[in-house]
Amino acid sequence: MRWRDRFLFVAEAIYKAQAETGEIKGHYLNATAGTCDAMMKRAQCAKEFGVPIIMHDYLTGGFTANTSLAYYCRDHGLLLHIHRAMHAVIDRQKIHGMHFRVLAKALRLSGGDHLHSGTVVGKLEGEREVTLGFVDLMRDNFVEKDRSRGVYFTQDWASLPGVIPVASGGIHVWHMPALVEIFGDDACLQFGGGTLGHPWGNAPGAAANRIACEACIQARNEGRS
Repeated sequence: MRWRDRFLFVAEAIYKAQAETGEIKGHYLNATAGTCDAMMKRAQCAKEFGVPIIMHDYLTGGFTANTSLAYYCRDHGLLLHIHRAMHAVIDRQKIHGMHFRVLAKALRLSGGDHLHSGTVVGKLEGEREVTLGFVDLMRDNFVEKDRSRGVYFTQDWASLPGVIPVASGGIHVWHMPALVEIFGDDACLQFGGGTLGHPWGNAPGAAANRIACEACIQARNEGRS
């Protein structure tokens, strides 16, 4: 299926879901392309279809392309979800690589609203304290130096907007208590296979995720473990 046909097909599904639920829905329409011109055409098409969010692979697309897309999204009321495809080639090289905390900080400088950031409890590798160290660097305005969390310098972001961390990768409804406890409220919990793999189907899987999330937040707010 060509990308424009796919965008239209997904937009129709989004409007159908919104009509049935009365809630705003979205889909990460992938604007990543071989050239900046092609990328912008995809973003413009998504805007014309009224879709609220698009996606970009910032490492494969490059920082200049990403910042151009971020400016377009900001000017036209689109959210920009950032995928990190190719990061493992860079940040898992123990000798000559670059840690993902550096890539995450670079993304905040480049622009974006969401960024895949690991899960701690899912399939993506990552120590809890180190992961939360760069998660805080993404979303907080001021982060104190803490070498135990991989934050080697105090970081003052001044007025630069934050980026919402996205926990995604091998997570399902049974991970919900840990995810809420680890990431708190300012995070996006993204369940793909954890939704589609529900034995009763996609819609019950989505309902289970929401119910579990709301229950965990309520329990936390009421002081229950």
